[in-house]
Amino acid sequence: MRKKPTRAAVAKAASNEPAPGEAVTAPASSRATRAAKRRAAIVEAAMEEFIARGFAATRLDDIAKRAGVAKGTIYLHFKDKESMFEELVRIVIVPVVARLTALPPPTGSVRDLIEGIAGHFLKEMIGTRRGDLVRLIVAEGPRFPSVADFYYREVVSRGLASMRALIELGIARGEIHQNSLARYPQILIAPAMIAVIWQSLFARHAPLDAQDMLRVHLDLIFGERRTT
Repeated sequence: MRKKPTRAAVAKAASNEPAPGEAVTAPASSRATRAAKRRAAIVEAAMEEFIARGFAATRLDDIAKRAGVAKGTIYLHFKDKESMFEELVRIVIVPVVARLTALPPPTGSVRDLIEGIAGHFLKEMIGTRRGDLVRLIVAEGPRFPSVADFYYREVVSRGLASMRALIELGIARGEIHQNSLARYPQILIAPAMIAVIWQSLFARHAPLDAQDMLRVHLDLIFGERRTT
């Protein structure tokens, strides 16, 4: 009875097997380029499968098929499905949050800065693959705590820290009069989460103007803008 090859053996075989038409002694730079392209194809395929099937139902076989690679090739880049999902978050969502946390001190009003940040965030999330991934985490995070923990560490905690800093600045400048808001920066970003969830569940029944909802929300925090 033949012994079933181990995962390591499958991965090793995939790494040693040349692609169709590939020279056996290809330069290292060419191999690195091809490896990077395969990795990118795997990540793209994983995103499509996760969004279409959900985290639990997605199989590595389906990702490999969509990416056009052998299943063993996946193990050269990722140890499991969870690490692949984490890579997706790093590539697709983390850069958006990183731009928020790297902002210089505002020269205008804090409200204007927050409105610009939140407005850009909504554009990046509503009706995009980023928004689909966020909804996936909301839906399946309770079943996969390690995935939720990773998302909190890499995305949520950074966003909250940035929002808290802006709230404290708004309080110091006298733009925000409710000092306790600094304890709950989640309130400031609530419209973004509501919009992402609403888009997938209820938009066909009651379309939501997320940008206008954001402006109303900020009026409640900063006071209505004066019109001349």
